[in-house]
Amino acid sequence: MSFLQAIFIAILQGATELFPVSSLGHAVIIPALLGWVISPQDPTFLPFIVMLHFGTAFALLIFFWKDWHALFRGVLGKDGAAIQQQSIYIVLLLIIATLPAILIGAILESYIRQLFSTPEMVSIFLICNGFMLFFAERLKKRSHPTTTMAIANMTPKDALVIGCFQCLAFFPGLSRSGATIVGGILRNLSHENSARFSFLLALPIILAASVHQLWKIHSHHIPIENIGTLSIATIIGGITALLSTAVLMKFFRDHDNWALTPFSFYCIALGSISLLVFLF
Repeated sequence: MSFLQAIFIAILQGATELFPVSSLGHAVIIPALLGWVISPQDPTFLPFIVMLHFGTAFALLIFFWKDWHALFRGVLGKDGAAIQQQSIYIVLLLIIATLPAILIGAILESYIRQLFSTPEMVSIFLICNGFMLFFAERLKKRSHPTTTMAIANMTPKDALVIGCFQCLAFFPGLSRSGATIVGGILRNLSHENSARFSFLLALPIILAASVHQLWKIHSHHIPIENIGTLSIATIIGGITALLSTAVLMKFFRDHDNWALTPFSFYCIALGSISLLVFLF
């Protein structure tokens, strides 16, 4: 992987990790469309992806710093008994929503990724991702909710449903953020609150997945000339993730009635075009 390819993929990953368009799907499809030969078996590939995820996690920590700070203050009882009870409850919701990915991922993730990681299959799942976003918006409009629910008012069942939706992201081309946001709006959260819960949930998930991969790379001897590229790509990916989070949260806040629709059309279009290219 060249320096320019590494920077391009870092920007691509930083933008699409949090947008509901599947970062993994783009990481497979875009290099294939460009004719790049990037092998996952390359000894520098896994460290590169892990470091990009750390960059994204750091960006999420920065953007939602006030949320995490308030949550930890609340859990420690710094703001009174009522806030402490609410904070502990929100942490419990995040734990419940994380459990399905941990349990199912430990059993099926490697098998699913090996089976469905070809560009053709990823294109098909990206189309499916687009239809998932599209029909979620249609169902939300059809239900005509008069009010939306705050995160603190979610039930454990709501958190579990969102956690189960998150497991769809084990299929390359289905977006983790897209699936969890869809799960949230179908449980009567607003787009903004769905995205906020999704991104709060993403931080421990991304960190856990990155740490899980670290043992696989401890024996890899990364050439010294690649360390600089790895560091620069991580920083650029993190900055991109930070900017994309800010843009996405504002977009969801300002367009609650149809926020997922543009992303659904984009995924269907890119997936369809890519599939035609790969097949013919």
